[in-house]
Amino acid sequence: MFVDRAVIHVQAGTGGSGAEAFRREKGVPRGGPSGGDGGKGGDVIMVSDPQLTTLLDLTSRQRYKAERGQHGEGSNRTGRDGEAVVIRVPPGTVVRDMETGEFLGEFLETGDRLVVARGGRGGRGNARFATSTHQAPRRWEPGAEGEERNVVLELKLIADVGLVGQPNAGKSTLLAAISEAHPKVADYPFTTLTPNLGVVQLPDFRSFVVADIPGIIEGAHQGRGLGFQFLRHIERTRTLAFLIPVDVEDPQLEYDQLREEVRSYSEELARTPHCVVVTKTDLLPPEASPPEVTVTDAWGVFFISAVARKDLNPLMESLYAQTRKEVEKEGEEEGEEWWIPE
Repeated sequence: MFVDRAVIHVQAGTGGSGAEAFRREKGVPRGGPSGGDGGKGGDVIMVSDPQLTTLLDLTSRQRYKAERGQHGEGSNRTGRDGEAVVIRVPPGTVVRDMETGEFLGEFLETGDRLVVARGGRGGRGNARFATSTHQAPRRWEPGAEGEERNVVLELKLIADVGLVGQPNAGKSTLLAAISEAHPKVADYPFTTLTPNLGVVQLPDFRSFVVADIPGIIEGAHQGRGLGFQFLRHIERTRTLAFLIPVDVEDPQLEYDQLREEVRSYSEELARTPHCVVVTKTDLLPPEASPPEVTVTDAWGVFFISAVARKDLNPLMESLYAQTRKEVEKEGEEEGEEWWIPE
């Protein structure tokens, strides 16, 4: 089951209290205070794990509590730190505080770590309060409480290309035709219920990742239909492909509607480079011309038939070139040098 949203409760460990103790050792007259500090409470840490592709595991266990720190002891012995709790999440996960909406962090690379709840510090023992004028203090500190919060986790697929279109626009068929992915495909109208990822392999060891996103309908930015379940997953793509089937009643209107839904959701997302892919050209009568779609800011327009495997190579080569162009641009913005395969 694909789960892309989860809410969990995390509680870090409380710090151990400092100790009140005095040395009572043979041969050590007036030994003085010897109470050690308490140990630090355990943190709650999230780690990116590439073997995970969904937040399903977090729906069966929704409360995570780290170990508290141990109390300090005599002879200036510090209490043991509490053991941390490690929660593994898939790359692409965004974490926010549920109550405040505060952005806590996101996971983009394998092994990324984020402390979502910090353990409380350990309290000081009475040995810490000894001075030249107060040589036998009985003062000690309790350990501090660990952080506690509810956090919301949202998974946003990390893909180079996002396929955008109405239900039954041919997104799943195209993904199955150009990759080894096996999304559900049928000859009746339905919409994909969960996003699918596929890796497109090209000659010379070149590849890129394509995401088949659940179909968008009018009002999706307001939560209608699959709503945000669609729009959330295209925020990280480097380029979008708007799929328009030839058998739709008004191709221009469908394209304009898709663009408007994306723009209504996010102006930044609307600025993502995109192309237009007219699908199902195998349905056209012989000698018939495909419908025209007027686009002003798309970087390309393609006409394909995924079922007939017709004209797929030019589309895949162009998508690869565009994604490499975006990777190079990202490298320039970060001040890094990128090696781009020819």
